[in-house]
Amino acid sequence: MTACHRCGRLRSSVSDLEFLAWSSERTGSSIRWLCQVCSKTHVRDIEGKLPDEYWR
Repeated sequence: MTACHRCGRLRSSVSDLEFLAWSSERTGSSIRWLCQVCSKTHVRDIEGKLPDEYWR
């Protein structure tokens, strides 16, 4: 089941159109997803490639 890595929002709770705004990150062999709300909130952290510890 796909869920947001930060807030836990489930993929099944959003429409296909909203899911297009989610972002993904590949870490090794797994994929981590961020919902559109978390993606917008942490866009600078994502673009700056800051570690998760700084996302507060």
